Amino acid sequence: MDSCAAVEKEVDKVITKFSAINDHSQRIIGDVIFLIEKLRSSIEEVPADEQLTPGQVDVLRDAISKTKDKLQRLTTEHRDLHGTVSKVGKAIDRNFVGDFTATSRNDVLQTERNLTLLNKIMAQHFYRQGMDDVAHALIKESVLPAEEITPEPYAELHRIWEAIHNHDLGPALEWTARYSSKLSVRNSSLEFKLHRLAYMQILNGGICAQDEAISYARDNLAKFVERFEKEIQILMGALIYLPNGIQNSPYKYLTAPEMWIEAADVFLKDACTLLGINKDSPLSVIVNAGCTALPALLNLKQVMMSRQVTGIWSGRDELPIEIDLDPENRFHSIFACPILRQQSSDDNPPMKLICGHVISRDALSKLSNGPIMNNTFRLKCPYCPMEQCPSEAKLIYF
Repeated sequence: MDSCAAVEKEVDKVITKFSAINDHSQRIIGDVIFLIEKLRSSIEEVPADEQLTPGQVDVLRDAISKTKDKLQRLTTEHRDLHGTVSKVGKAIDRNFVGDFTATSRNDVLQTERNLTLLNKIMAQHFYRQGMDDVAHALIKESVLPAEEITPEPYAELHRIWEAIHNHDLGPALEWTARYSSKLSVRNSSLEFKLHRLAYMQILNGGICAQDEAISYARDNLAKFVERFEKEIQILMGALIYLPNGIQNSPYKYLTAPEMWIEAADVFLKDACTLLGINKDSPLSVIVNAGCTALPALLNLKQVMMSRQVTGIWSGRDELPIEIDLDPENRFHSIFACPILRQQSSDDNPPMKLICGHVISRDALSKLSNGPIMNNTFRLKCPYCPMEQCPSEAKLIYF
C-alpha cells in the first residue's frame, strides 16, 4: 500500500500541474485571439490599394511579438509537464519490483504431479465460469483424465446469483423449490428471503396488486409462520400503505438495493454449502492469497539481499514468515491431526470429511477400522454426528 501511495502522490502532481497548465493555456490563447482580432480590425480600416500607416505597422509588430512570447511560454510549460510525467515512471520503478522470480521456486512445476494439479484446478475454474468449451480444450490438450474432473454446478449458481442482482427471482425460486426440504433441514433463511422480495415486488404495483400480493403470501409465506412470524407480520402491515405507495412508506427499506445484495449473497453461500462446493474458485483463492503475500515476500527478500543474509528461506514447503490472509478462508502451511496429534506429511496427508472437519489419513483409517476405500462401512465424524463413508473424504493440499 505504501508503494501505491507513493506512485499516487506523483500522479496527483501530474494532474494538478496539467490542470494549472490547461487553465493558463486557455487564458493565453484568449489573449492571442484578442490581439489577432485587434490586428484584423486595424488592417480592415486601410483601403486595399493603400499601404499600412506607421501606427498600424507598430500594432502588427506588437501583436506578432506578444504572440511569439506567449507561445514560447506555452512550449516551456508543456516541456515541464513531460518532466513531471516521467517522474511517475521513475516512482513505479522505484516502488515496484518487476522481477518476481526471487520469491518463486523454479522446481514447483517441474514434476508431473504438480502440473496435473494445476491443469485440474484451471479446468475446474473454467467450468465454474461457464466456459465449458475452454475447459474441454484444456483437458484435451493437457491429456487430463476427464473422469477425474467433475463439472460443478457453480456456473448455474453464478447465473442465478446474477439474476437476483438484476431483480429476477424466477431462477432462484425455482432452484430453492427443488432443494426446499434440504434447506429447511439446514435451517436456512434463503427461501423466505426470496419470497419476501417477490412479495414486495408485487406490492410495488400499487393498490391494484393487493389481491395478488395476499394470494402470493398465502401460497408461499404461510409455511414460514413458525420461524419468521414477526417478519411476516411486518410484511402484512405493508398492505396498509398501498394507496400511497410502498416507496412512500416506512416499509420502503424492504425493497432497498441492500436487500437484493443480501439475498444474492445468502443464496450463493447456502447453495454452495448445500451442494458441497466451495463458494470461491480454488484458483481465485490461490491467486488472491499470492497477491496478498507477494509484497511481504518481496520486502523480506530485499532485506535478506541488503544484509547478505542466507539460509532463512529454505526449500521446504513453508513460508518463511506469517502472512495475514482473508479471514473467511483459513490457510495453514502445516497441519497437525487433532485426533492423533501428528503433523501431516506426504504419506499421511490431511483429509476433509463431507461435514467439513479435517483429520489425517491415518486417523481416518483407524476410525474406519479398515481400508479407506471400503464403501460398505460408515463412520461417524469425531466432532459432529454426521455419518459418512470413508471414501467420501477428500485430500487437502497444503
